[in-house]
Amino acid sequence: MTNITQNDITTELQKQVKQAISNKTPLYIQGGNSKRFYGQAVDENTDTQTLDVSSHTGIINYDPTELCATVQAGTKLSDLEALLAKNNQMLAFEPPHYPNGINNQDTATIGGAIATGIAGPRRAYTGSVRDAILGVKIINGDGEVASFGGEVMKNVAGYDLSRMMVRSQGTLGVILSVSVRVIPKPEHNMTLTFDASQTEALRYFQELRKTNLPITATAWLNDQASIRVSASKQVLKSCKNKIKGDEVTDAREFWQGLRDHTHDFFNKNRPLWRFSLPPASPSVIPLDDAQLLEWDGAQRWIHSNTPANIIQDIAKSHNGYATLFNSNSQIETHTNLTKMDIFPTLEPALFTLHQSLKKQMDPQGIFNPNRIYRGL
Repeated sequence: MTNITQNDITTELQKQVKQAISNKTPLYIQGGNSKRFYGQAVDENTDTQTLDVSSHTGIINYDPTELCATVQAGTKLSDLEALLAKNNQMLAFEPPHYPNGINNQDTATIGGAIATGIAGPRRAYTGSVRDAILGVKIINGDGEVASFGGEVMKNVAGYDLSRMMVRSQGTLGVILSVSVRVIPKPEHNMTLTFDASQTEALRYFQELRKTNLPITATAWLNDQASIRVSASKQVLKSCKNKIKGDEVTDAREFWQGLRDHTHDFFNKNRPLWRFSLPPASPSVIPLDDAQLLEWDGAQRWIHSNTPANIIQDIAKSHNGYATLFNSNSQIETHTNLTKMDIFPTLEPALFTLHQSLKKQMDPQGIFNPNRIYRGL
């Protein structure tokens, strides 16, 4: 039996893209498919085809001393993180491993993490997905393989295209491989918790922002505030004297549950909204009782059946925006979201800029059309 190489897989993907370009057939790009619920339906066109990149796996280059790893986009996050852990390193943005809705398996990939730009509890303290990206290799809208950033050719047209791929939801090209910055893994973690109202927790989080304590996560849920610090045992001992709260014996499951949305909070049959707000924003007007705060209050999760326009207006009144993160519908989630905007509406000038970039990268408009906004 002939062994299939990654070059063979790249060639086959290119072939499928070129065929789609020729036939003007929309492509739905997927890897582990764990984030299928996130974003709008690609297209209602019955001719839409799936482009599966999950077999494009493997470590291309990893030198722990350089704090950088280059991997194929279909590589599972669990595999990459296991390799990094052997060298006491990790991804700074703590990406989520949402269970695949089809078989409830951990199928999350590094390509999906880059394409969606979703980060976990650590993001506010050690950097976002965009901060970690160094370079990408993609198949563009002409069916050509192109590389940007990092060790490769410079970007074009004034865009930092390696970072533009973050949160692009596959609308600008097929990600083949990525180069990401990694960081040393903390020696130890400690979580402290204390009872507090949402207002009290927000006030305390803001006080902590003025310190140099090694905080790597904060959360507020059910009138209880949680703070994670990561450092050496000696530093953590000092932190315990400076941060209020009782130490949690094993908080790993709690933070992982928030990261992967497996915590009971997320198990509700109501739409889940993500509010992105200035950390110092006051408590959000209660829409329902189910609220969870992270990132010192900059990220707030709210379950609510309140109409989308009201939710968006509330977020805007707090100088932020709201995204319908997950409809949590009992029936196939994706098909019911085509008639409403999942992401905040862009100003006309900004939308025109997005259209221009889409046209340059995907002239025929075949990559995940309408995945973020209609018309892109």
